[in-house]
Amino acid sequence: MVDITLVIPIAGLVGLAFAGYLTWYVFRKDLGTPEMQEIGEAIRQGAMAFMRRQYTTIIVISVLLSILIAALIDPKPWVGVSFLVGAGASALSGYIGMYVSVRSNIRTAAAARRSLNEALVTSFRGGAVSGMGVVSLSLLGVACVFYIFHDAMAFTTAHSLDAAIRFAFGASFAALFAQLGGGIYTKAADVGADLVGKVEAGIPEDDPRNPAVIADLVGDNVGDCAGRGADLFESTAAENIGAMVLGLSLFTFWTSVVPASMQWSESEALVWIFFPLVARSFGIFASLAGVLAVRLRNEEKDPMSGINMGYYLTCALAIGFFYVATRYMLGDEYLYFFGAGVIGIALSIVIVYITQYYTSGTWRPVKEIAKASTTGPATNIITGLSVAMETTAAPVIAIIVSLLGAFGLGQMAAPVEADATYRLIYGFYGTAVATMGMLATCAFILATDTFGPITDNAGGIIEMSKQPEDIRRRTDRLDACGNTTKALTKGYAMASAALAAFLLFGAYFERVYLKLQEKDPSITLTEVFRVDIAQPDVFVGGLLGAMLVFLFASLAIRAVGKAAHEMINEVRRQFKADPGIMAKTSKPDYARCVDIATKGALKAMVLPALLPVLVPVSFGIVMNLLGYDAPQAVGALLMIGTIAGIMVANMFNNGGGAWDNGKKYIEAGNYGGKKTPAHAAAVVGDTVGDPLKDTAGPSIHVLVKLLSTVTLVFVGLFVAL
Repeated sequence: MVDITLVIPIAGLVGLAFAGYLTWYVFRKDLGTPEMQEIGEAIRQGAMAFMRRQYTTIIVISVLLSILIAALIDPKPWVGVSFLVGAGASALSGYIGMYVSVRSNIRTAAAARRSLNEALVTSFRGGAVSGMGVVSLSLLGVACVFYIFHDAMAFTTAHSLDAAIRFAFGASFAALFAQLGGGIYTKAADVGADLVGKVEAGIPEDDPRNPAVIADLVGDNVGDCAGRGADLFESTAAENIGAMVLGLSLFTFWTSVVPASMQWSESEALVWIFFPLVARSFGIFASLAGVLAVRLRNEEKDPMSGINMGYYLTCALAIGFFYVATRYMLGDEYLYFFGAGVIGIALSIVIVYITQYYTSGTWRPVKEIAKASTTGPATNIITGLSVAMETTAAPVIAIIVSLLGAFGLGQMAAPVEADATYRLIYGFYGTAVATMGMLATCAFILATDTFGPITDNAGGIIEMSKQPEDIRRRTDRLDACGNTTKALTKGYAMASAALAAFLLFGAYFERVYLKLQEKDPSITLTEVFRVDIAQPDVFVGGLLGAMLVFLFASLAIRAVGKAAHEMINEVRRQFKADPGIMAKTSKPDYARCVDIATKGALKAMVLPALLPVLVPVSFGIVMNLLGYDAPQAVGALLMIGTIAGIMVANMFNNGGGAWDNGKKYIEAGNYGGKKTPAHAAAVVGDTVGDPLKDTAGPSIHVLVKLLSTVTLVFVGLFVAL
């Protein structure tokens, strides 16, 4: 029989080849008028300059941390190298997304001069380069690290997974810097451009007279393309590896625990470790077909209908591929695991609909915020805050149902020979399979996210180059669709993090068990899989984890406020110093605003990005030295911090998206339209929501994953031997 794991390298290479094809498809499109090209080149130069400066900071800090890991963590020094490779691959993923998006925006703008469908296909395929590239690089990176350590260097399966965990840690660490720095940059520019340009000067959003407009367009790319690309790279890597770590227990069960007559060979039992990678591989093929299906057959249709068509095809193919993977890999009870995978795919669809309900201008929440704007900014913010809090309920209920269903199906798949410990592991593995199901569509979802800033930039280029109004209407339709898809991606990413959190808890406690067993071979896995919150040392760990989320969010939002303050003063200064800007007789100094946003982001991103590493590690070491149960205390920090992070990130992401589209609902002509008091109030609400949805919210998503990988990497420092 053909080894099904061969699909891993095949899918990775096919995904990269397809990303290359999409790049060729987009790059052969024309660049539009000379005026459009001048604006597009300014955006490209600003984005790449920021990336160079940001990545220099990331590289220096990553190298220092890799040296520390190589000196402290076994197997030395190779895990330090694995960390550095993970950080480099995550950074490369962000760079790929940025490189293509800043060249796709001008081509999308040019395509919009001909038809809405051509602009949609161009922008979506430009976004799909990032989606396919990120997921393929993540798959190949994790697989290569494991194979190199396991086969080429003859490390044990457990030590090979240790190396893979360090790879995920490196990816998470670099992703947090990329997401946080990009988020601070983009919102500082956006807030400055909106408050001075729209509210004070009364000029359109992307008017070339606004000195902050180029920085704003650059920010869309560094936040939503580079930042989210690195974010979802680390997400797929961390969740794959968490599932592989849980698979190690089932590998052990079938090779040494069951009676000799029932034991599998080691090569056969490796399927439990490789299944997550195979599932991800099939997801690449499903997403590939979905990307090609995105198009509009009628110019009058909502562009979202074309994207939905591709998404539904991706989900349908993912279900079929999941059946094949579970049937050939997971034994006689494969149908239970197939059911868990379908639960994960269904959850992704449910989350998409919930997010659309709360962030699209079609439904009650956004309309409520728009209506509240008619009585001023205060009622806009009150209503928006209420909607933001409400948005946490439906996703959490969906996650609860999915988690319990997947865990139960996993336990039902356990053989009769399994004791309570291994039935627990089977349950955890069921949640891992559900997570793989949810992430099967990851490449397509990331394409929809990168599509957002490409269309936003295209609209800006059309506006600044003074193209006809009918072309601007096309890009406005794509931009409104892009706002929704960006919100969907954030909801999807946070829901996948919530589902994966349970399997990552399991992976953490499994590592604790292996370390404790070195001291006490009689200890059981069931004993370790407990967190007693009634114990004071464990309670304070949970308290610290929840506090960390709020402190991190505070630092991220404050950084936006400081940088935006400088941006606002600079735009005001230019308007005052040079009246010719408003009279259109002279050009504003765009470069000065780009420089302010860059410096503000790079200066402010370091402290909050280091917190998720320093706090859990130092807390675990101190609790260990003081004689407390450090593994449980750190486990509580991880669990409660994750729960708090899920709540806060959902509130920020969906609430900010609702505020944004509340403003756009008014700009579409409702409640008086633009240049009315209601519009001014909606702009204020949007600026409040901006740092929530594009800086703090997405960064908390990375923080949650980083907490998991940090505790997995440094678990040996928490266990007293």
